[in-house]
Amino acid sequence: MITAEEIIKPENLVYTKPKLMNDTHMHYCPGCSHGVVHKLVAEVVEEMGMEEKTIGVSPVGCAVFAYNYIDIDWVEAAHGRAPAVATAVKRLSPDKMVFTYQGDGDLAAIGTAETIHACNRGENIVIIFINNAIYGMTGGQMAPTTLEGMKTSTCPFGRDVKLNGYPLKISNLIAQLDGACYVTRQSVQTSPAIKKAKKALRQAFENSMAGKGTSLVEFVSTCSSGWKMTPVQSNKWMEENMFPFYPLGDLKNE
Repeated sequence: MITAEEIIKPENLVYTKPKLMNDTHMHYCPGCSHGVVHKLVAEVVEEMGMEEKTIGVSPVGCAVFAYNYIDIDWVEAAHGRAPAVATAVKRLSPDKMVFTYQGDGDLAAIGTAETIHACNRGENIVIIFINNAIYGMTGGQMAPTTLEGMKTSTCPFGRDVKLNGYPLKISNLIAQLDGACYVTRQSVQTSPAIKKAKKALRQAFENSMAGKGTSLVEFVSTCSSGWKMTPVQSNKWMEENMFPFYPLGDLKNE
């Protein structure tokens, strides 16, 4: 019989919590993708040995309390202004690894201008984009990324393109900009997807430190509470409805 002492021996250890993840209860809903992405960010920063040189910028949204979870330096930005704040931080401290962490309402609605112009300038930052097609924190309203026919608190009968316009594929727009060196769309609902997502984050952070320009990593994500589904149902709905409209993979990789 294998004893507990043998299981926790270093040579038997196959996984451990990232050292940069603080011991604190998360406020995210069960099944939320944010927690997994947080873990991946912490792992990549740790593996790159950049713990003391990383600065995250978090604006208004579900991830407004990101500073509680990942033990690095953080700057709070006004709603939508994270890329502008990150631009200043990176230009003032070019040796730092700077990233923003934004939801779709923040990045693709109120922050559209800041996002596009930072990417067009080719600022050496990483933009982490959580796309769950809804305003998760403020009550489940329709976002720019809400799918056609998708129900939210502000379009209870489903998004009508004649009234609300079409869903915005913001990453596809960013991929057309000369200043963007890497634009990719990932997910974290399965172990293989998580491995790919971590690899994408690592490449994005390395690009920023190499001065290649802006990297944007989009995560097609779930919002169990906003979608009024269980975590299992949310993952299934995302795969069946989100992935066809927001297909995973690299949109640009220079």
